[in-house]
Amino acid sequence: MTLSLFDLSGRLALVTGSSQGIGQALALGLARAGARIVLNGRDEAKLAAAAEAMRGEGFDIAHAAFDVTDLAAVQAGIARIEAEIGAIDILVNNAGIQRRAPLEDYPAETWAEIMRANVDSVFFVGQTVARGMIARGRGKIINIASLQAHAARYSIAPYTATKGAVLNLTKGMCTDWARHGLQINAIGPGYFETPLNQALVEDPAFNDWLTKRTPAGRWGRVEELQGAAIFLASDASNFVNGQILYVDGGVLATL
Repeated sequence: MTLSLFDLSGRLALVTGSSQGIGQALALGLARAGARIVLNGRDEAKLAAAAEAMRGEGFDIAHAAFDVTDLAAVQAGIARIEAEIGAIDILVNNAGIQRRAPLEDYPAETWAEIMRANVDSVFFVGQTVARGMIARGRGKIINIASLQAHAARYSIAPYTATKGAVLNLTKGMCTDWARHGLQINAIGPGYFETPLNQALVEDPAFNDWLTKRTPAGRWGRVEELQGAAIFLASDASNFVNGQILYVDGGVLATL
């Protein structure tokens, strides 16, 4: 009975920004728990290759290429998924970008770009998918926040602002939609080895700082996020709502 709480068999999960990195790892984790998966991104060829690789492991994988920062594209893409593949039971809002620069020199157009990618996308996809979930009286939404919703670092103030917005939007989604049978939570990753962080991974000084700053003494591995995603997507979390589960090796626990 206990293990069955984590079984996602028969459920359909849409994971945005899932052709690589954290999104791909989360999609793979949900698939291993039994879910059918729809990968999403803007690059059709990259998505198709990722989907084919996952099918090679025996999983039920589809893909849908659309821009999560374009509301019309989101609405059309979600409509196609639900008409051609099935009702979305689980949404993982993972798509996002990082743009580093000193705040005093940060271009307004880059500020607008990172807000669209990291905040608008969560609202657009979340709202569109939630409408169907509300009608069905059930659904799981997992937003990907960051430990930087609480802690800034030089040159990433706008990114920090976006993840703080995701944190509070998660709480707002819970406040509005929990009454309809939805559970909306977030995962707050720490520092993980991903393409987004490649410049930091390759910086010896940053590596030295990070391993000393993190109680676990290392970078996270993307597969270490899968357990949190499975928990929040499953019946095991049916009374967990509006929360952020940090997976950060202990960074936020210590000064």
